Amino acid sequence: MPSINFIGGEKGGVGKSVVARVLAQYFIDKGRGFTGFDTDRSHTSFARFYADFAAPVVVDSYEGLDLIAAVFEEEPATGKLPNVIVDLAAQTAAPLARWVKDSDLVSLMASMGVTVNLWHVADAGKDSVDLLDRLVGTYGAGPNYIVVKNMGRGSDFSQLDASAALKKALALGGHVIELAQLHEASMRKIDRQNASFWAAITHKGGEDTLGMLERQRVKTWLKNCYSTLDALPLG
Repeated sequence: MPSINFIGGEKGGVGKSVVARVLAQYFIDKGRGFTGFDTDRSHTSFARFYADFAAPVVVDSYEGLDLIAAVFEEEPATGKLPNVIVDLAAQTAAPLARWVKDSDLVSLMASMGVTVNLWHVADAGKDSVDLLDRLVGTYGAGPNYIVVKNMGRGSDFSQLDASAALKKALALGGHVIELAQLHEASMRKIDRQNASFWAAITHKGGEDTLGMLERQRVKTWLKNCYSTLDALPLG
């Protein structure tokens, strides 16, 4: 089944765009088609790093959000519906929830054989726990919940682990994964290049190019990320 993946977390700085980029590279490397959307007007980092696959979309209008679902109306050349990745900006939960509920999106996607995944990218703070509780309370049963412990944004996730919010998500069939931290200097170089992960580990020469061992560390990091993603309902 193809999937539509809303990469959220509601607060800024938790690493939503990094997760979107990893998922994009995963689909590319696995040979699975996808279309991406970037809702962050100020940074549009997802659209920058994966410009051939992702485009900006306005999240505070139904017309803008409708473009996301319209992907599944088009007859793909391959005969298979694509996967969709939506990189959500901070503070987009309210307009997204209104659109999803008014459009009965989860039921519509299910009727088309499309899995709806709500990703909650979390740091180690209490805010992320509270926002997860709000997310599950908003949508309840229906979508898949994928909680991402971003180890680049903290190491002690005991508050999340012990929370009622996580228990609710797991009771609804949710998944919890860890995103390991990529070496900070390497990530800065990749970001300064506006490069996809593939470009970063392939291109040699030029400013901010990764060295041999840096490229190897990124390859190893991606391999480990992929082994985690393999267990998720991604299509």
